[in-house]
Amino acid sequence: MIEARSLSRSFGGFIAVDNVSFAIPTGCVVAFLGPNGAGKSTTMRLLTGYLSPSSGQALVGGLDVATDRERASVILGYLPENGPLYPDMTPEAMLRFVGGVRGLIGGDLSARIERVATLCALREVLGKPVQKLSRGYRQRVGMALALLHDPRVLILDEPTAGLDPNQVEQVRSLLRDLAKDRTVLLSTHILSEVRAVADRVLLISRGKLVHDGTRGSLGEDEAAMESRFRELTGHEPAKMS
Repeated sequence: MIEARSLSRSFGGFIAVDNVSFAIPTGCVVAFLGPNGAGKSTTMRLLTGYLSPSSGQALVGGLDVATDRERASVILGYLPENGPLYPDMTPEAMLRFVGGVRGLIGGDLSARIERVATLCALREVLGKPVQKLSRGYRQRVGMALALLHDPRVLILDEPTAGLDPNQVEQVRSLLRDLAKDRTVLLSTHILSEVRAVADRVLLISRGKLVHDGTRGSLGEDEAAMESRFRELTGHEPAKMS
């Protein structure tokens, strides 16, 4: 459902994403890890069609997002890092606006808003201007917008950023439920999040994919995962076997 084929992106002489390849099937939650500046967000923007690759292909549901972005967007929900919201609008107004852009109308749109407001625990703030909401609530508005059209593929950049521990657990539970019949790729730097929700881990460093394995492939606990993370990203010397 999500596939990167020799995906690369350069900005001038700087290579942000360097020949990255992976494929993610339906019903899988994949955590996308890497140090700051490693290329995570750029890769996600390539996979959603917000950026065009310098070379290679990004596909969602078999559709090349660079050449068939409109059809790909029907099955894709995207939560960007610090997603843009209209501060003067309420969450309900934003959901209605985005729903209308996506072709949802009348009772169908109202039912979808009701559904995502419940899933993302937004009911009590639906009528408040976004600019008056906490960072955590704004993040949940972004999640609701990504889920509104019931997409089969979700690409989420730091979905629990700014949330309190109770909200984090709600999002993790939601992701586990969504993954039963969807594909989820989420960027995070929180190793406990990997252990809590991910089936598989991708690790990028300096634009290159340096690890692709199961949840336990980085280690059995957070200390082991942190050590392996540092090793793979060049922050400590590799141990001799």
